Amino acid sequence: MPSDPQPAPYLPDPRIETIAQWIGDPVHAAAFPRHQLRWRNDRWAAAVGLDGFDEARWTAHFGHFQPLPGNLPQPLALRYHGHQFRNYNPDLGDGRGFLFAQMRDGAGRLLDLGTKGSGQTPWSRDGDGRLTLKGAMREILATEMLEALGVNTSKTFSVVETGEELWRGDEPSPTRSAVLVRLSHGHIRIGSFQRLYVLEETAHLAALVDYSLETYPDSLPPEDAPGRDEPAVILLHQVVERLADLAAAWMVAGFVHGVLNTDNMNISGESFDYGPWRWTPRWDPRFTAAYFDRTGLYAFGRQPEALLWNCQQLAIALRPLTETAPLVAALERFGPLYQQALCRRFTWRLGIKSRGVEADTALVQAAERSMVESGLAPEQFFFLHRGGRNAGVDDFGALLSGYAPAAATEDPFWQESAPPGVLIDEVERIWAAIDTHDDWSELDAKVAQIRRLGEQLGKAPFTPQ
Repeated sequence: MPSDPQPAPYLPDPRIETIAQWIGDPVHAAAFPRHQLRWRNDRWAAAVGLDGFDEARWTAHFGHFQPLPGNLPQPLALRYHGHQFRNYNPDLGDGRGFLFAQMRDGAGRLLDLGTKGSGQTPWSRDGDGRLTLKGAMREILATEMLEALGVNTSKTFSVVETGEELWRGDEPSPTRSAVLVRLSHGHIRIGSFQRLYVLEETAHLAALVDYSLETYPDSLPPEDAPGRDEPAVILLHQVVERLADLAAAWMVAGFVHGVLNTDNMNISGESFDYGPWRWTPRWDPRFTAAYFDRTGLYAFGRQPEALLWNCQQLAIALRPLTETAPLVAALERFGPLYQQALCRRFTWRLGIKSRGVEADTALVQAAERSMVESGLAPEQFFFLHRGGRNAGVDDFGALLSGYAPAAATEDPFWQESAPPGVLIDEVERIWAAIDTHDDWSELDAKVAQIRRLGEQLGKAPFTPQ
């Protein structure tokens, strides 16, 4: 979703009801002992006509989950399978979340409100269906920073503290609990298609392709693409375009998602479902976010490979609907599309005018070497060289000096000593203030800084080829 939310009326459109019988299960939210509103995203609430709610009504809908007018009468926990660290798992699905509502924004896009930590569902397995307050705070920071950096991301819409004590193995317990609502362009995953493929529900598989093309309209495949009129082929081309751009966006942001399983891949191309994420403290392709990623499968530098692999799993799932050759042709576009997106986003973040993919690729490679040699974190590097300034004397500086600026740096923001960042020490500092003193001012200040960064950078380019 673009990061320029515009006020719009509330326009409910729960169109997932047309496929609800086989895509999910009706569920009820947990009955929490307490509901204390901690976060509401009024910028994006205005974009879907929900910013006029007072605190009581907000909490009624996004804490108690009373249905929104004209929307889903009951939440829907979606069914899906997925490869988790390349191992297939058929026992997945929304285990601590559900789809709560769907509505249109002012541009006519269908948007979803989905939850995290809303209680147990038929797919919870041995989980309690809950979310820690720290996890919710981390998701606020991740989505706000990614939005500022031009990444296509879900938006953290609401966080309500729920008054339960949770036990977790990866943070001091007991710890505080919360329920989070996210706004996104959809919750249909690659794993949604994998489930229908494995269960041999071919008619439903075709129906999900049609639903996806109608819900997330996008460009058609290139004129010379084989099978370009077939729905399954069209969908794969679109997902390849979106995920190639997403991979490039993460790399330019210096972001490591951490868990790139196929059940974490949204076909709308949005980054979502944030768990052990990190920003890399330096340009290190081997840097991992998840302590349990012992082989580095989802390391910083391997994220493009992971997203291509996930596209390949979608192609396999679509195989009952078309021939193999058109699907392979769609997958072969990933590499060139990724490189184009990387150059487009890299020059955007540097605030310089592109000189074409060949020249921009050389600049990117020189920039990577410069970051490795200098030890600068990506956010510091881009800040230092915004608009082509501070070119320096290394290979990167020599190339940068040949680029024309595309962004002004006169604003006092660019004269500050450093840009806002959310490296792990900063995240822990913000959480400590909340956990120890119930002080949310550090989080509020950080979000304000991040949004200022986003205003300065402007809207990122996303032009699928």
